[in-house]
Amino acid sequence: MSTLTLAAVHTKYNLLETMRVPIAVIGSLVFPTLAFCLFVLPQRMVVDEPDFATAAIASMVVFAFMSASLFSIGLDMAEQRSKPWWPYLRTLPGSPAARLIGLMSATLIISILAMIPLLIVGGIFTSAAVQPGELFAAIGLAILTAVPSALLGTIIGTTAGPKAAIAITQVAMFLLAFGGGLFLPPILFPEWLDLASKFLWVREAREIVIAAALGQSAPLWAVVGILAWTLVLGA
Repeated sequence: MSTLTLAAVHTKYNLLETMRVPIAVIGSLVFPTLAFCLFVLPQRMVVDEPDFATAAIASMVVFAFMSASLFSIGLDMAEQRSKPWWPYLRTLPGSPAARLIGLMSATLIISILAMIPLLIVGGIFTSAAVQPGELFAAIGLAILTAVPSALLGTIIGTTAGPKAAIAITQVAMFLLAFGGGLFLPPILFPEWLDLASKFLWVREAREIVIAAALGQSAPLWAVVGILAWTLVLGA
């Protein structure tokens, strides 16, 4: 059995295992939209201005992929490592990469599903306006720019126990989300925080995805930064 075929099997069973806990599925699907409703919709200045609304939705899309990467990969891997089944899997002839690809693929599917209600709510209750080509470009870039978060989730899952992974993931998620300008626009940051946030891959992902959604060119510093983070975390 090839690595890709085995990865497809792992993807299927990771999704089945997740669906056995309905609250986990509901939480993953609803969390980004709930954050959008709490942090964005009350701000009429953002909701009523097309570019601001588009940027806010794009930020929440980045948040959806980031949070899913950290929680689904980091926590699931840490939990699997604590079970007797994990050492047994390592004795089998299949490639270890198949398990990781399967887990990442399942996470990607959940992230895409979580994005759908977010886009629906954003389209109905805000004045955001995006062309179809720009929308698909932004979604594709949101997937690509989530790679550093997936790599961080892998690091957490392979180095921390289940209880420690919960705490580390929660702290990392909120620091990256707030520091990356996903909940509060960087334009409201003090100068020192704005400068510091530009060194976070989440801020860089935000700038890239927003630029695609608005039909603009992504800033060079964001592209270079996220490539550097991908190399560092993947090393």
